[in-house]
Amino acid sequence: MKILVTGGAGYIGSHTCVELLNAGYDIVVLDNLYNSSEKCLDAVKELTGRDFPFYKVDMLDKDAMEQVFKENEIDSVIHFAGLKAVGESTKIPITYYHNNITGTLHLLQLMEKYGVNNIVFSSSATVYGMPKTVPITEDFPLSTTNPYGSTKLFIEQILKDAQAANNKLSVTLLRYFNPIGANKSGKMGEDPKGIPNNLLPYVAQVAVGKLEKVHVFGSDYPTPDGTGVRDYIHVVDLALGHLKALEKKSNVPGVHIYNLGTGNGYSVLQIIAAFSKACGKEIPYQIDGRRPGDIAECYADPTKARDELGWTAERDIDEMCEDSWRWQSTHPNGFEG
Repeated sequence: MKILVTGGAGYIGSHTCVELLNAGYDIVVLDNLYNSSEKCLDAVKELTGRDFPFYKVDMLDKDAMEQVFKENEIDSVIHFAGLKAVGESTKIPITYYHNNITGTLHLLQLMEKYGVNNIVFSSSATVYGMPKTVPITEDFPLSTTNPYGSTKLFIEQILKDAQAANNKLSVTLLRYFNPIGANKSGKMGEDPKGIPNNLLPYVAQVAVGKLEKVHVFGSDYPTPDGTGVRDYIHVVDLALGHLKALEKKSNVPGVHIYNLGTGNGYSVLQIIAAFSKACGKEIPYQIDGRRPGDIAECYADPTKARDELGWTAERDIDEMCEDSWRWQSTHPNGFEG
């Protein structure tokens, strides 16, 4: 079984490649390396002892994408590729819509042409917008608060419509919560370009001395310590969720939707404390005002994934922070360092 992994050199994509290869799958990786490094794929090969074809291709280039389908007998697709920074998406929304949606349309056109009927899509909890209650189940109302989230929601709808028109198609939508952590080896981890947009890599860069302090946005939320609460999931647990989706839903026609989270919420200050414990030093932080659009709490109800896929997140917050620190402390400048 050969799996095309779009965005396979990225943070979640590369960790999923490791788990796919270790489970015996053959993979083909497609990535334009806009926000990733080919050195990450070298780490994947080193960790698994396996080789695979890599295509440096932008999904907006349909002809180049078609070569991938011509040269490989693809059975299934795991689709990670796309621009992903919430803040940036509000500044260049047209770029986000064009890149993420047009690239996906090219992919679906080629899947149809070459008879590929299985796709697992990297969606996001951002499609729930600002939920009124927690935990969040898959049948919650859908809405978005930024263009990045809108691209995820629109692509979900495109995939649902494609499945309605092709009753052979198996579509699995995986709605991630907050991936953190790194491969246990310390050879792979999150490597954001520039100033990190997400909390954990920002904390890690403070710990390693690249950034001065963590900015905590809001301390007056109705949460135990007043800071925002989120569902953080180890990237390896997340990667294993993709394997379960392939195992259980490939060649099962329909649209299958799952939250991938732990079902537990951790506050910003709890994350800072856990990372301080992992790295053995205090992480300096500063309390700032709330950011527009932020909500008090957001965490998953992962029951459906447990019952239907046989998947549960197994790694706790201490392990997530320890693995992140192992990666960051040995690669302070990421792969390029």
